Amino acid sequence: MRAPEGSGAALATFAACCLLAGGNAVGVRFSNRELDPLWGAALRFGAAAAVLLLVMTLMRLSWPRGRALAGALLFGVLNFGVTFALAYYALVRIHAGLGQTILALVPLAALLLSVAQHQERFRLRAAVGTVLAVAGVAVVSRNPLQGSVPLLSFLAMLGAVLSFAEATVLVHRLPKVHPVTMNAVGMTGAAVLLFAGSRAAGDAWILPDRTATWWALAYVVLAGSVAVFVLYLMLVRAWGPSRAAYVFVVFPLVTILLSAWLDAEPLTLSLLLGAPMILLGVYVGALHKR
Repeated sequence: MRAPEGSGAALATFAACCLLAGGNAVGVRFSNRELDPLWGAALRFGAAAAVLLLVMTLMRLSWPRGRALAGALLFGVLNFGVTFALAYYALVRIHAGLGQTILALVPLAALLLSVAQHQERFRLRAAVGTVLAVAGVAVVSRNPLQGSVPLLSFLAMLGAVLSFAEATVLVHRLPKVHPVTMNAVGMTGAAVLLFAGSRAAGDAWILPDRTATWWALAYVVLAGSVAVFVLYLMLVRAWGPSRAAYVFVVFPLVTILLSAWLDAEPLTLSLLLGAPMILLGVYVGALHKR
């Protein structure tokens, strides 16, 4: 049943989604301190895929075939495999607040890619939002370009934005599959890719010794991968996709505060000035309705 617009339940779902997803990048930072990035990502999505496959079984959902199966796997490779391989690599050296702020560009990047692929019409508002967001990226990238953060890590996070956005655009062209099935199949395919990439990179396949790493893994699997997906799906049903996309604007605010508290992320002037510019650009270009 569709929740009434503006209902307390929908607002609570929105708040819970923002809080849980806002901690994802912080959890990845803690995971990266003990586990190699690709190995940590593979563990995360392998475990999350197992949980969702169990949910599929309990819900008696059928396994997709043909184009539907190929589409779900392609979606998973982009949305989980490529995106998080790049994001995990970047978050070794980039603080969570900066990383999540850059990821806030996803709705705007998806809109621009959708225009380029003739799925949506170009709008002047999108151009204005792009200029604001790019200016914000220029401000927050001031420190990386000066050498305090490796440029390659910064570019990897931008690559994660493009991969995530392209997956969002692609899913509209794929055969319709139940969302739980789409994510279960996609995460399974991504996990296989991440495990293979981890082995090729020579990662140490070890289980964590630190309690903090186990807690971080549990968080990003159960809260950051499974629960966030369910909550976001509920929010889309209650508010519709456009309004639900506001979570991308709130994520960085939560992450910056959590990262400053738990990970000692410095609140630099460039981050404090650039983050609002990026969020404003995303709002104007991709989220604002006339």
